[in-house]
Amino acid sequence: MLITQSIKLPPGYRHTDILAFHGRDEHSVSEMVAGNTLQKGIMWNGHPALLTIMFSGFQAHVQLHTDGATDSPGDAQALETMARHMLELTQPIEPFEAAHGDHPLIGDILVQQSGLLVAVCASPFEALTWAVTGQQISLRAAIALRRRLIQELGIRHSSGMYCYPDASHLANMDDDAFRLTGMSRSKSNTLRTISQAVLEQHLPLDAWLHSPPEQVPEIFSVLRSIKGVGPWTINYTLLRGYGWLDGSLHGDAAVRRAIRTLIQCSELDEKAAELWLQPFSPWRAILAAHLWQWLSGHEA
Repeated sequence: MLITQSIKLPPGYRHTDILAFHGRDEHSVSEMVAGNTLQKGIMWNGHPALLTIMFSGFQAHVQLHTDGATDSPGDAQALETMARHMLELTQPIEPFEAAHGDHPLIGDILVQQSGLLVAVCASPFEALTWAVTGQQISLRAAIALRRRLIQELGIRHSSGMYCYPDASHLANMDDDAFRLTGMSRSKSNTLRTISQAVLEQHLPLDAWLHSPPEQVPEIFSVLRSIKGVGPWTINYTLLRGYGWLDGSLHGDAAVRRAIRTLIQCSELDEKAAELWLQPFSPWRAILAAHLWQWLSGHEA
C-alpha cells in the first residue's frame, strides 16, 4: 500500500530541527536522514511501514509504504494527521519568544535560536517507551539501548529499514530478549506493563491526542500510577508524544546543567530547578528544548 500527501509549511519553518531529532542515531537502523529527507520505519495497523518525509521549499512531501496491507478508509487522513503532528505546525513558539525575548538570562538564547521547534515522535506509544528507555542514563546510552531493542525485535520493512515496535511486540518480548538488549529488569517490566495496558485498552495513549490541555493533570495521574513511570518520564512523554510545552523537565540532568551554567551556580537540585523554571509556565518544556540546544553548542 502506498499513500502520499503534501503539507504546506509556514515561512521560516525550521525543518532541520525535525531532521536532527530523528537523525540522532548514526547507525540509522530505524531512521535515516539524508539531505532534506527523513525515512523512518514504523508499524501501521500492525504492518511494517516506511514513512518518508521530504522537505522542499515550503512543502513537506509525505509518503507511507506499507507491507502486506491494503487501502482502508481513513488511511490518507490518518497519515496527514500523524505527519502534521510530527511536524508540529501549531507550536506557540512566537508568543513564548515575545514574552521572554528580553529576559536577562535566556533572551539572547531565544534570539539566537528563534523559531526552534520541538520534534514529536510518530506516536505517543513511541514517546512513552522511548522516555522509559532513556531514564537515568545519558542520551548516547539511551540511543544505543533503543537501537538494540529495535534490532532484537527484528521487525523490518521490505526496504530493509527496522521498524519501531508496537505494543503487541513489546508485550510479548521475554526476559532473555530484553536481557540481550542491555535493558534493566525494571525498565523491561515497565515497558511490558505499558504495552499490555495499551493492548487491553486501559491506557488510551492515542485517544489522549485529542484531549484539551485541561486534561493533562488526569493524563499525568494515570501515567503516574504505572510502576516505573515518574514525573520526568511523564513530562518528557507529554512533550515528545503530544507536543505539550509546559511540562517541567527539572528532573532532566542536561536541563539542570544548563541552568547551573546560566546562573553560575556549582550545584542545583531538582527542587531548585523546578522553582527556577516555574515563572516560564506555560512554556517550560519549550524552554527546556532551548536549553538542550544551547548547551550542546556551549559544551562543544
